[in-house]
Amino acid sequence: MKILTTAALLTSVGILGLSGCASTGKVTPQYVPPSTYQNYDCQALSQEYARVERYVNEAQKQQSTLSTSGVGVGVSAGRWGISPNISFGVGKSNNTRSRDARLSRLYGEADAIIQSARVKRCSFANGIKVYGE
Repeated sequence: MKILTTAALLTSVGILGLSGCASTGKVTPQYVPPSTYQNYDCQALSQEYARVERYVNEAQKQQSTLSTSGVGVGVSAGRWGISPNISFGVGKSNNTRSRDARLSRLYGEADAIIQSARVKRCSFANGIKVYGE
């Protein structure tokens, strides 16, 4: 009975630990005024929208970067006696603030392009939603 209780406790702690790390990855767009693109015609707006979408796709692929947490120097004792050891702390960073800031700006630019294209009645903007729609 004690083994089952311990196993159940470890399983629930593992599930809570995994669910705590989950994130939605929602990034809200930064405001970019549609007037930025008022001098563009429909063809230029379409090309600019395609360019921004390429940048968005590239930025979304950037998951995380390597980070270092330090170097450790110590002494360990084992079967063969006392020996020095050096350890390096390297791992994946979950810090995506830079990527999220870039995505926020790109989403804002895409929204501004679509809003400007709607005013000019560009056909490529039909069916494309902006944030909040």
